[in-house]
Amino acid sequence: MSGTLTIDDQIIPFSDGQTIIEAARTAGVYIPHLCHRPGYSPHGSCKLCTVFVNGRQCSACTFPAADGQKVISTNEDMQQDRLRITQMLFVEGNHFCPSCEKSGNCQLQGVAYHLNMLDNHFPHFYAQREMDASHPDILIDHNRCIFCNLCVRASRDKDGKNVFAIAGRGINKRLIINSPTGKLKDSDISMDDCAAHVCPTGAILIKHTGYQVPIGERIYDHQPISQVACDTEADHDE
Repeated sequence: MSGTLTIDDQIIPFSDGQTIIEAARTAGVYIPHLCHRPGYSPHGSCKLCTVFVNGRQCSACTFPAADGQKVISTNEDMQQDRLRITQMLFVEGNHFCPSCEKSGNCQLQGVAYHLNMLDNHFPHFYAQREMDASHPDILIDHNRCIFCNLCVRASRDKDGKNVFAIAGRGINKRLIINSPTGKLKDSDISMDDCAAHVCPTGAILIKHTGYQVPIGERIYDHQPISQVACDTEADHDE
């Protein structure tokens, strides 16, 4: 089955089984997102891709495309909601772009630029979460985790290892390591695993590789995230 839907009055074709965000991406239409990644099971946790479908609020990454749908994605209120969500993500964790080696390759930063985020709006939490540098090749800065669940899904569905999990709720939510000690060094993660490379922020980093690509020559230094995310040949970078 296939058909067409409209996104902000633009006619978008879709194929059977596609979600709204997948149909949009295939047609070159960017809907902001952080927890979605092509080839991964949809999760719907970041809420940045929230759209109105026939007047109903839905996550574009989880809602199936259907013939005749009228989707509103970019009105003023929705863009303001996305901006506030992004600002909250920045102040809740340690996202100081000038000092982060992921700058220029960070999807959170890319989304902030796309939304014209000029300040944090909210006061910083200054949360104190420990860093796990126990593994010889991989580092985790828990202060940068946005709980997108991508590393959990990557380890489970792509690597077949279940290295990561999310525990707790609300302000007690945290990324945990499934190892006897809770440390990354005692897990079976490898630097070649998908889970080690899928993080959209600087929470999971490969050691000994920082700044090999200079700032100014990185992914989002060349193209805005709206273009990168719609490049079907760049799934591994998006």
